[in-house]
Formats: sequence, structure tokens, C-alpha cells
Amino acid sequence: MIRAGIIGLGKMGISHCAILGAHPEVDLVGVCDTSTLVMDGFKRHTAKECFSDYKKMIDTASLDCVVIASPTKYHAEMVNYALDRNLHVFCEKPFALNHAEGVQLADKAERLGLVNQVGYHNRFLGTFQEVKRLLESDVIGQLYHFLGESYGPVVLKEKGSTWRSEKGQGGGCLYDYASHTIDLIHFLCGKGVKVRGTELKSIFSKNVEDAVYSTVYLESGLSGQLSVNWSDETHRKMNTQITLIGKKGKIIADATEVKIYLKEGNEKLSLPKGWTVKYLTDLTENVNFYLRGEEYSSQIDHFIECIQDKKKKNKSTFKTASYTDNVIGLLISDSTL
Repeated sequence: MIRAGIIGLGKMGISHCAILGAHPEVDLVGVCDTSTLVMDGFKRHTAKECFSDYKKMIDTASLDCVVIASPTKYHAEMVNYALDRNLHVFCEKPFALNHAEGVQLADKAERLGLVNQVGYHNRFLGTFQEVKRLLESDVIGQLYHFLGESYGPVVLKEKGSTWRSEKGQGGGCLYDYASHTIDLIHFLCGKGVKVRGTELKSIFSKNVEDAVYSTVYLESGLSGQLSVNWSDETHRKMNTQITLIGKKGKIIADATEVKIYLKEGNEKLSLPKGWTVKYLTDLTENVNFYLRGEEYSSQIDHFIECIQDKKKKNKSTFKTASYTDNVIGLLISDSTL
């Protein structure tokens, strides 16, 4: 059994806690949060050892791995402490507020031979995995444009301050929403190296942006648009979509379906000329424990499998997450020009 601990029991932390607690290969031995209310609840209703100090948990609970779901501003120090104690680490996104720190931590984890993963769950969605497979099969030919979009109803009016409204804590649409979209672009198309014409728009928030718009240029020379808005009430929840346009066709994909348009049919892949739609339900492997979506359990399953099998390649490492952190830094710098 893999002995695991978790730091941070907010929305994502509670989700990870439930998934780890149900995992057949995991013994969740320690939970940590600074909230007395949360810890009192765990003490009353579970047999888990509870901590308010993450260092004490790491030092005393005999862990093999730790899941970090704290506010982003604490990620770097917590990850570094865990790596120094030879623990495998799963860290929620975005990885680090400081790109240089993220690179150092990625190098450190690799040097120590420790499994390291960041919670970009879109990489584990059946629809986006199918898009990657189609691109690798060259089904729409050479790409010449992409559009990465995310919209949702997070901030719909002026309201009081929370961690989401504090830039220094990793709040704001750029860190909370756009990071997912940037990472998805990287997963499917390649690493971003330059941005132009960036607009970080405040709609309702006072201290952070509510929308992000920019042109992103990739290492390969491909360019496209980034369009993200968490003040869009036309969506019931976060919706992320990517559109890819190539010389032989077009792909539009989100968390529910993949739409493929081909100028000519592809016999090898059994795809006809014109439109074909593939649905998430046909593209997703079953998981042992379902919570919010298969992708959340799938990413934790993958993390545990990588610990058990050191030869297994991780799909969402600190290093790949640092590429997203770098683009976030580029967007911030470009928006002030």
C-alpha cells in the first residue's frame, strides 16, 4: 500500500481526499489543514490522523507521497519540503507563482528520481486524449491555427475579497482558469514561447482580471488565440474547448465531445468526408471511484501507478507545468507593455 497524506482541504483537496480514501492501493494516513472547523470535522467523523502543520505531518506520518492542494502561494515551499524528505508529490495547479522556482523544483524532483505531477486534469479526459491521438495520426494535416477557450460563472458581480481575488495568492482568472487552457494547448499543440496583444480585463473584480485574451506563439511556429472569461453567466460551469484548424480539416473538442471535419475521408481511421462526432462516453475508460468526472480519479490513479512502476512516464509533470507557468508570466509582462 502507498501511504499518502494530503495538505489543504478546500474544494479540490476534499475531492482528492475522497478519491485517495477509496483507492485500493492507497492508505490515506494523514490530512492537514489550518482550518479548525475542517479539522474538527475530520477528527469527529474519520480515523485519519489530523494535522494543522504540514511539516509535522510529513515528518511524523511515514508517508510515501503527498498531495498538495493549498493556495498557490504555498506550493513552492511545500513541494520543496516534501522533496527534501524523499516524497513523491502531486501538486494542484497552477504549479508555482514564480516560474524560476517551478523550474528548480522540476529539476530537483527529476534529479531525485521522485514521481511528480500537477493537477491539469484535462490531460486525462477521454475527449482531449482522442484529439491528441488524431493529431498524432495527422488526420487534419498541418495545423495553421488554434483557438483555446474557457468560460464560466465564477465572478458575476462585485463582491468581497477572497483568495480568488488576491493575485499574490494565485487568484484571478489567469491563474485559476487560463492555466488549464494554456496547459491543454501545450498538451495538444506544443510549448508556448511568446505572446502578443495580451489583454487582462477586470469586469467585476478589483484586484485581479476576470478575462484573458491573447495571441500565443508556439515553439513550432504555430500561433493561435487564447480566450478565457470566468465572468460569463451563459455557462452553468467551467467549459473548456479547443479548436484546431489544419490543411485537411478541423477538430473542435470540449469535455463532452470531439467534432471532426475532414475535406476527404480517412479510411485508415474509418472517418468519412465531412463531420463526425465522438462522445466522451465512448472515449473514457472506467475508474474505480467516480467523483465529479472520471478525469479526477484517472489523474490520481496515474500518479499512484507511476509510484508503483518507476518506468511509467508521467503525463503531467512539474516540468510540463513549468511551461504553463512561463506562459502565464509572459502574459502578465505583455499586458503591461
